[in-house]
Amino acid sequence: MKKIFALMLCVLLCLSLCACGSGSDKQTLIVGFDAEFPPFGFIAADGSYDGFDLAMARELCKRLGWEYKEVAIDWNSKDTELASGNINCIWNGFTYTGREDEYTWSDPYVDNSIVLVVKKDSGIASKADLAGKTVMAQAASSAVDALNGEDNAAFKASLKEVVELADYNTGFMELKQGTVDAIAADLGVAAYQIANNEGEYVILDEAISTEQYAVGFLKGNTQLRDAVNAELKKMAQDGTMLQIAQKYVDSGLVIESLCMLAG
Repeated sequence: MKKIFALMLCVLLCLSLCACGSGSDKQTLIVGFDAEFPPFGFIAADGSYDGFDLAMARELCKRLGWEYKEVAIDWNSKDTELASGNINCIWNGFTYTGREDEYTWSDPYVDNSIVLVVKKDSGIASKADLAGKTVMAQAASSAVDALNGEDNAAFKASLKEVVELADYNTGFMELKQGTVDAIAADLGVAAYQIANNEGEYVILDEAISTEQYAVGFLKGNTQLRDAVNAELKKMAQDGTMLQIAQKYVDSGLVIESLCMLAG
C-alpha cells in the first residue's frame, strides 16, 4: 500500500513539474522591419532601433506578457525571412492593399499615400513636369508596385527611367545630388525627410496611389494574428496608439492617417 501511495505521489509530482515547465514558455513576437523606413522603423541617434511600429510592437508585447525581438531585414528578403521562421511577423509600414491573399493580416491601422518628392528649387510642380526625368523608388516596395500599376502606365511611360535602390536614405542622397529628379515614397517617409531637411524638399499635390498598412504574418498563422490584432484594437480604443503616435509626429507621422483610431 505504501509503495502504491509513493508511486502515486511520484506521478503527481511529475505532472506538476511538466505543467510548470509548459506554463513558463512565453510567446515571442519576432518583428521583421526595415531599419531605414522612418518614421515606422529607423536607427536612432544613439544607434538603437526606433520607430512608431516598433514602439507599438514593444508595448503590445509588454501588455500581453510576451517576449519581444526585432530583426532588421533586407526588405527584398522579407518573404524568405518570414517563411524560414527568422521572423514571425512583418510590422513596418507594410502595405496590405494589393497583397491581401499573400499573407495573413491584422486589420489595417494606417491609411497611406504614395507621393512624389522633389527638390524645392527644381521647378517641378506636377507629375507632368517629370516627363523625361528620372524617378527613384525603393526596390520591392509598394511605390514600385504603384508605378508599375495600370493607373500609372502613362505616367511611367513619360519618364526617362525608374531607378530602384535598396533604401530611401540612399535615394534622398541621390535626389540632393541631382542624380534623380524625384522620389516615389510613402507619405510618412516623405514627411520624415521634409521634417529633417527643412526647406529642401516638397511633396507634389498629386499622389500616385492610396493604400493601407497592416501587420503581416505567414499565410495561415491565424493564431498569432488573432492575438496581435485583438490587442492592437484595444490599443487603438484605449488611447495607447494615439499616445505613442504623438511621439513620432516630429519624425513625420501623420496622426490623421491612423485609420484604426476611427474604428
